[in-house]
Amino acid sequence: MDSSDFNVAPQDMPVTVRWLNPIGCPTFDKPIAHLLHSIKQPSTQVEVVSFDMPHSPTHLEYRTYEALTYERTVRIARDCAQEGVDALVLGCFYDPALEDAREISGKTLVVAPCQASLQVVEHLANRFSIIVGRTKWIEQMRARVQGYGAGDRLASLRPLGMGVDEFQLDHAVTRRKIIEQAHRAVEDDGAEAIILGCTIEFGFFEEVQREVGVPVIDPVVAAFKVAESMAGMKRRFGWRPSRVGSCEPPPEAEIQRFGLFQGPAPIGNRVKA
Repeated sequence: MDSSDFNVAPQDMPVTVRWLNPIGCPTFDKPIAHLLHSIKQPSTQVEVVSFDMPHSPTHLEYRTYEALTYERTVRIARDCAQEGVDALVLGCFYDPALEDAREISGKTLVVAPCQASLQVVEHLANRFSIIVGRTKWIEQMRARVQGYGAGDRLASLRPLGMGVDEFQLDHAVTRRKIIEQAHRAVEDDGAEAIILGCTIEFGFFEEVQREVGVPVIDPVVAAFKVAESMAGMKRRFGWRPSRVGSCEPPPEAEIQRFGLFQGPAPIGNRVKA
């Protein structure tokens, strides 16, 4: 490691954040780019990307689908390191391949929605509930929450009976179901705050928050603002990912010897926010 690795970067350079929608469909790239544009700092440079995955699921509700994206996610993280991107957000609440991406991301911070939402809600309430799409998701999301050390503060995981592809079809229906389950989480489960447990539940938190009367965390907003803030601290204080001990990346010489990471990054669609 070179001592220059922890030199503070020029503060007048704009922070750069890449949001990855980890599917091979561009359906939500523009809507999420529009949302991020509305909440970013004026100088922050943001792009939203999705995979060049010709045969792709439109969601990652199943572990099978999620596993198919891991290689591309790791390659995107590697590309961020090479392109000097300050922070990468993995845009799925399962936080897919988070640890794997962090290992190869160089000086790029890697942020994920579940972990970021838990970090935000920790400052707002002692007990929280997560509103998920389907019962199928609960076991995997509960394991993530427990792995992050927040299991003892989890009041409940409440399903809407909806899949990812349904959330943005009829906003009135989605909003009504979220409000109903959020009320139940607060009144029956003792939740003091609500986390929306899917990035495609974006756009509903303000109305739900007004209706239910507790903080409601939108994971898109939480993950992006954590990434943007961390990127700013990296610029200001030199707080970059550690690369020693368990954070040690694969040796570059070995990567070259194995012939890994050949060709361009697997980006199929790119939108500036």
